[in-house]
Amino acid sequence: MNFGIISIVLILIVAFLAGMEGILDQFQFHQPIVACSLIGIATGHPTECIMLGGTLQLMAMGWANVGAAVSPDAALASVASAIIFVKAGEFNQGGISNAIGIAVALATVGLVLTMLVRTLSVVIVHQADRAAENGNFAGVEFWHIVALICQGLRIAIPAMLLLFIPSSVVQGALGSLPKWFTDGMTIGGGFVVAVGYAMVINLMATKEVWPFFFLGFALAPVKELTLIATGIIGVCAAIIYLNVTQNNNGGGGSGDSGSKASGDPLGDILNDY
Repeated sequence: MNFGIISIVLILIVAFLAGMEGILDQFQFHQPIVACSLIGIATGHPTECIMLGGTLQLMAMGWANVGAAVSPDAALASVASAIIFVKAGEFNQGGISNAIGIAVALATVGLVLTMLVRTLSVVIVHQADRAAENGNFAGVEFWHIVALICQGLRIAIPAMLLLFIPSSVVQGALGSLPKWFTDGMTIGGGFVVAVGYAMVINLMATKEVWPFFFLGFALAPVKELTLIATGIIGVCAAIIYLNVTQNNNGGGGSGDSGSKASGDPLGDILNDY
C-alpha cells in the first residue's frame, strides 16, 4: 500500500513525537502500543496496528539499558514495524512476526543514530552552559529545544526513508525471505506473548500476589466473563485481601486507627497497606 500526503505527514509527526518522548517519557508516544496505534489510525488500519503494537509492547517490556549495554530503540522499532507492516499488506500473525523481526533489526542498527545524537548533545549542553553563564535564559531554552528536535529527527528521518520505499519493493523483499525464516519468525512471535507475561510476573511476583495470578489465569478461560468483569473481580478480591490483612494486624478496631479515619474506608485501607 502506498501512502497519501496526509498519511505521510501524520506518520512523520507521530515518529517525531515518539523520538522526543523517548527522552521526555511524559506522554508515552514512544511506547509500541501507542505509536503503532497512532500510525494505524493515520494509515486507515487501526485494528491491525493495535495488534502489532500489543505484540511488540510485550517484547519491549523486557528492554532495558544495563550498564554499557544499550537496548534496541523501542520508538524506532514501533514506527518502523508499523510502516513495514502496512506497506506489506499482510495483516495476519505471519505479517506481524515478519514486521517485528525486521523492525527490531533496524532498531538495533539504529542505535548508531542514538549514539550520534548523544554525542551531539554534549556540544549542545556546553552551548547551553555558556548561555547560562551569560545569564541568557532565552539561549538556554533555545538549546534545550534544539536537543529535543534532534531526538525527534532521530526517529523521523528513518521513518521518512521507509515511507518513500515503494510498497512493491517491501512486498518483494518480504516475499523473497526463505520459508525457514518466516516460519521461525511466526513461532518466535508466538513466544513473545508468553515471554511478556513471564517478565511481568517476574517483576511483580511476591507471596502475596501469587494467589491473584492464579485466580486470573483460572478466570481467563471463562468465555462468559469479559475483561472488565475479570478486572472487577480482581479489584474486589484485592479489597477483601487488604481488609483481612488490616484486621489480622490489629488495625481494624484500635482507637488510633479510628481517630485517624478520613471517612474514606478504601483510602484508609490503601494508605495503611
